[in-house]
Amino acid sequence: MLTHDQDGFRRAGRPHRIVSGALHYFRVHPDLWEDRLRRLRALGVNTVDTYVPWNFHETAPGEADFTGPRDLPSFLRLARDAGLDAIVRPGPYICAEWDFGGLPARLLAVDGLHLRCSDPRFEAEVDGWFDAVVPELLPLLASRGGPVVAVQIENEYGSYGDDTRYRAHVERALVERGVDCLLFTADGPEDAMLQGGMVPGRLATATFGARPAERLDALRRYQRTGPLAAMEFWIGWFDHWGEDHHVREVEDAAGSLDELLATGASVNLYMAHGGTNFGFWAGANHTGSRPGEAGYEPTVTSYDYDAPIGEAGELTPKFHAFREVIGKYLPLPDEPLPEPLPRIVPALAAPAGSAPLLAALDRLAGPPVLRAAPESMERLGQSHGLIHYRTTITGPRPAMPVRIDGLGDRAYVFADGVPLGVLDRNAPDEGLDLPVGEDGVVLDVLVRAQGRVNYGPLLDDRKGIWRGVRHGHQQLFEWEIRPLPLTDPTTLDWSAGPAGPGAAAGEPVFHRYLHAPGAAADAFVDVSGWGTGLVWLNGFLLGHYDTPRGPQRTLYAPGPLWHTGENEIIVLELESPGTGLPLCDRPDLGRTKVVTLQ
Repeated sequence: MLTHDQDGFRRAGRPHRIVSGALHYFRVHPDLWEDRLRRLRALGVNTVDTYVPWNFHETAPGEADFTGPRDLPSFLRLARDAGLDAIVRPGPYICAEWDFGGLPARLLAVDGLHLRCSDPRFEAEVDGWFDAVVPELLPLLASRGGPVVAVQIENEYGSYGDDTRYRAHVERALVERGVDCLLFTADGPEDAMLQGGMVPGRLATATFGARPAERLDALRRYQRTGPLAAMEFWIGWFDHWGEDHHVREVEDAAGSLDELLATGASVNLYMAHGGTNFGFWAGANHTGSRPGEAGYEPTVTSYDYDAPIGEAGELTPKFHAFREVIGKYLPLPDEPLPEPLPRIVPALAAPAGSAPLLAALDRLAGPPVLRAAPESMERLGQSHGLIHYRTTITGPRPAMPVRIDGLGDRAYVFADGVPLGVLDRNAPDEGLDLPVGEDGVVLDVLVRAQGRVNYGPLLDDRKGIWRGVRHGHQQLFEWEIRPLPLTDPTTLDWSAGPAGPGAAAGEPVFHRYLHAPGAAADAFVDVSGWGTGLVWLNGFLLGHYDTPRGPQRTLYAPGPLWHTGENEIIVLELESPGTGLPLCDRPDLGRTKVVTLQ
């Protein structure tokens, strides 16, 4: 087991230093877990660190799935087989640039529920999550011969709140369910953060990206003895749509790592391998201070993070520089470095039909839900995807602006099926002028949800329309609402003609392509000629794209998703269809910007 005394960590009774790498199983195809863990071990680390996202595992309230891509125990056993200890961070909140910080979206439908505090209703939900996840961990704890040597209490709680009763509840919930390994907290090395996040009697660790001696001194003011650890040492950074791809210079990152290890501290590299925000799982940030303000920043699909091990398993220059630094402090594995995985032969996918979204509403969603006023996705039991609202405006009336109050996140507005324009939550005061003739007009509003905010005071981030729609000053009522989770677009009717730019700009259309690569191999779907939307490969949602905003211009399509025969690629383009769909053998994460971390 891993323990610590006033001098430092001890493993099996001997002095021990943790040199860990963060690798999230939920951001990697399960058939590639073993490969990525081998690459992680080759870096020279002795431990793997992973979060556990509650919302990824929960299939219904009180029910959790730990199979297939959610098979956390299998991932941890593979880590043990690779010669790695494991640090597990089960939340309930994880941040991690993950949708809603790992919390289930359904919590946003509970009136008055206060998140991440000692609200008894939230604590009861936390207990239900731990009832599900802890039994999966217990057989894998180090006390029972497993690889799990440490478990985190919440996550960077001092960046959010200061509720001592809540922190104690999370600690107690883990212990009472049998977690008997090292428990710890992790917070930024600032007074308020450490005061708000630490749990008495438990190891405190810090999160930062540079100036290690200074940051560890701040931690030492609060933890007078015992080991010092950087539980998140940021060696790169994540990207938002509309920004540049962040990179951290190799020499800067490796130099900071060397400084940190020279202090004698332990470290967890965040991220050693970032992976991908597949599906709808990418989170978001918000720079505002109140709901409804501009400042929403959704995270891109790639979570490459400029990590030592790239999104598709590449051993980058940062890998080799870090390995050299780690080799100064720990013995390196005496094995050849893993070889690159096969890549697809570049090709152009063949168009095979299209399906306008508005014409396919019944097939995608079935009968509408009738409500007096628009309601959020969460109120209707929907976590992700798109949602469609329809009402009729009587006429005649002069042109007045259509405005949405409480929009999450981008709305495509149609008058009698004709695109009227687009509204975005970051321009909350904008409207679209709409005159109405004597026969009235059918108003359709299709709302695209991107990631829920995963960090900061605005976690309460609902999707769809959560206040109302106005024409001029008049509130519009009597709505038909269709949730569109888009779990299976493969059943659409593709008889609307070949995929391509035939649809009018602003008309959302599914475009179908086929490709037979000959052999399964990693590939990248090139969306640089398209506007914004979603891409599925053989029914698996690769993620979002937003080419005009950038920076990301390709989506990673892992080899295990490809069939040896024909493969189906579906593109839902919401604004500006492309003229073809190239498949390439290398990523394009867009224009870059060097980031300086603190």
